[in-house]
Amino acid sequence: MTRSIIVTGASAGIGKATALRFLLAGWQVGLVARRREALEEIAAAHPGAVPLACDVADPAAVESVFAAAAARFGRIDALFNNAGISRPAGLIDEIPVQDWLDTVQVNLNGMFFCARAAFAQMRRQAPQGGRIINNGSISAHAPRPGSAAYTATKHAVTGLTKTISLDGRPFDIACGQIDIGNAGTEMAAKMAKGVPQADGSIRAEAMMDVAEVAEAVLHMATLPLSTNVQFMTIMATKMPFVGRG
Repeated sequence: MTRSIIVTGASAGIGKATALRFLLAGWQVGLVARRREALEEIAAAHPGAVPLACDVADPAAVESVFAAAAARFGRIDALFNNAGISRPAGLIDEIPVQDWLDTVQVNLNGMFFCARAAFAQMRRQAPQGGRIINNGSISAHAPRPGSAAYTATKHAVTGLTKTISLDGRPFDIACGQIDIGNAGTEMAAKMAKGVPQADGSIRAEAMMDVAEVAEAVLHMATLPLSTNVQFMTIMATKMPFVGRG
């Protein structure tokens, strides 16, 4: 039977690369993002893709598109909970309150809304079960300068992942997290040009091909439900993460 996955943030970057990799592997893919035209462009070239335009920060819209995906596919086997935003860096007293609220609403609340909808469907479908893969970040372990809002949400995602993993056991719902560092996307392109370091300097950082991230997510998703990658860190080998900044 053809397996199905919902990918959030599927219109660009890591989400788009991952959606395309799953389509290549023969999965049915629900494409969730706000930009309907971008999703329809992907779906036009890939019969297994279904555009599901939605703002993950809107809980009613999330419930609606997950129900539509379940009706279309018959079940939801996996969710790549990937959608996220970042706002300009700044010291905590310089970050606009609205930037904090927007970041929390998408990166944490949106991830909760999507995981909640997926968990409910996986719990009631037959056979029961499925897999939720949350996109954390290197920032779920160590912050970059001036990233209070983004880093706080990514630390919170780790707690969400652990709790879903625990609560999903009776229902064969596996939950893991992939923490990604310096994938070559439009959002991360500035890393290769120079970004602030912990010692106050500005330096360019090593990057990795986003296709490697997509391959890693596919690996996590194709494991049997009796096996789970609880946490995976995938990063550009030479990025300044391990060691002293």
